[in-house]
Amino acid sequence: MTNSIRSSSSSSLIDPRSGFCNENSTFYSKRNPLPLPANTSLDVTTFISFQPHRGTTAFIDAATGRRISFSELWTAVNRVADCLHRDVGVRKGDVVLVLSPNSISIPIVCLSVMSLGAVVTTANPLNTAGEISRQMADSNPVLAFTTPELSQKLAGSGISIVLEKMGPTRGVRVVGYMSEMMNKELSGKNRVRDRVHQDDTAMLLYSSGTTGRCKGVMSSHGNLIAHVARHLVEPMDPHEIFLCTVPMFHTFGLLNYVMATASLGSTVVILRRFELHEMLAAVVKYRATTLVLVTPVIVAMMNGAELIKAKYDLSSLRIVRCGGAPLSKEVTEGFIEKYPTVDIFQGYALTESNGAGGSIDTVEESRRYGAVGLLSSGVEARIVDPDTGRVMGVNRTGELWLKGPSIAKGYFKNEEATKECFNLQGWLKTGDLCYIDDDGFLFTVDRLKELIKYKGYQVPPAELEALLLNHPDILDAAVIPLPDKEAGQCPMAYISRKPESDLSQKQVINFISEQVAPYKKIRKVAFVDSIPKTPSGKILRKDLIKLASSKL
Repeated sequence: MTNSIRSSSSSSLIDPRSGFCNENSTFYSKRNPLPLPANTSLDVTTFISFQPHRGTTAFIDAATGRRISFSELWTAVNRVADCLHRDVGVRKGDVVLVLSPNSISIPIVCLSVMSLGAVVTTANPLNTAGEISRQMADSNPVLAFTTPELSQKLAGSGISIVLEKMGPTRGVRVVGYMSEMMNKELSGKNRVRDRVHQDDTAMLLYSSGTTGRCKGVMSSHGNLIAHVARHLVEPMDPHEIFLCTVPMFHTFGLLNYVMATASLGSTVVILRRFELHEMLAAVVKYRATTLVLVTPVIVAMMNGAELIKAKYDLSSLRIVRCGGAPLSKEVTEGFIEKYPTVDIFQGYALTESNGAGGSIDTVEESRRYGAVGLLSSGVEARIVDPDTGRVMGVNRTGELWLKGPSIAKGYFKNEEATKECFNLQGWLKTGDLCYIDDDGFLFTVDRLKELIKYKGYQVPPAELEALLLNHPDILDAAVIPLPDKEAGQCPMAYISRKPESDLSQKQVINFISEQVAPYKKIRKVAFVDSIPKTPSGKILRKDLIKLASSKL
């Protein structure tokens, strides 16, 4: 880890230990500065393709074993871009929708679209036709990339469609197939390329909407280049074999498994969908070294370690990266005890920050239990009192504000939301309650809007959820505010029990009451089969609040 800090303030005013500058109450990253290109007329696809590396295999389909090398990848990107431009008529500024499960085709489509100066937007394949229609009405795509099975969700929309493969469709207008585009020789004439600037929009990804309706996040080529550049300077082994366990329609899947790994020369094994035993079998088959998992999967692997290790040879696995929700010290230590050769590295980012925030990148850093890491390269941070607006210092809890070259441009066609979250000085108001300690490590406490107000006291749901996950009979848990006439709100827990468990409400309440202050006690418990979550692992509290309200 390096202690070099680049900022507009005099370095003598910055504490080298915490990264905090007293002069402007700003925390600066302790990582290496970002190597950003001086050329402002540069698209992110070109930036990635120019990165030198010795990688050979870019992507592997876990189910079929199909492989694509880096040379084949860039040939395919050029050919598909040529077809999209010449045959389909995609131009700079056009929006292209990707509606697909994880696939080798997704990196090719996205890199091709962005090389034209067109904009990639994605939709969750599990969404209903109505939900997809509303997103399309907002983003107005001119073309959709999808599969024959999912094309029915676009029936009647009138949009032109490129299919991943040939198959039966109804009510859609197919204008091309990926297999044909990838194998079609480039036209003899050189394509006249539109000039793409780094401030042009490259991606329009929709936020998860855990507390409200989804919003389209506009990310520029410069934002995405900054994300890729961060992986070029922060310590990550380019020889890692990543297993893509998260959906590629989400910011984490797209930015890390499409862009960062392609720039490093790393190999990505793509799971079409997540299933625990399919993931473990793929680790064995492809000797994967790195997984990205959400907290409940880590807990499941910890609880089922004996059976898992008896069935699967996980000796190749070295790193598990975790995001979505902070891991407690107990879960971290419990996992490492069961898998002593695997290190857990946490991280923190938002769709709006394009991968920037905080990360654990070394074993030494991972020993700071509960932390989500040091500030990312090129990132500045402030901790702001949400009530007074006062900017605070080390070890003070407040709303985290972030600033840097990867912070998104704002929300698409939503000026009100943009003004609320992005201020005129370029700060992104994350809505997360955090603090930064004496050594510059970032800790998340909870979502500002999700704090439960019990008789004037603030109760962080994440704290209670971390405790609940330590119970041997609990698979997963979520805590929500329940309206109460006397207290205002009180904590209610939704619990997913192990199949053989007969855990009761009283036992859950007693388990928590023995560990927390009286105002943090859980007052009500409901048992469910599973906790509703976004693809990135964030709890959909709004769904649980709606469920609880319907039963009052």
